Amino acid sequence: MTATETPKRKCPHCGKLADPTFRPFCSKRCQQVDLGKWLNESYVIPGEETIPANDEDLDY
Repeated sequence: MTATETPKRKCPHCGKLADPTFRPFCSKRCQQVDLGKWLNESYVIPGEETIPANDEDLDY
């Protein structure tokens, strides 16, 4: 592989070869489908759930 070549990668959504214009996806559609999954909270980053502090319990 030369310095000007980019490695061939597959679209994480459909598995087709990725297009540099929509990197890392193959098309605008796959890019938008992935964004929709993030916005609908289909994807989540694992972590501990935190409970917000309740100001009414504090004594000043």
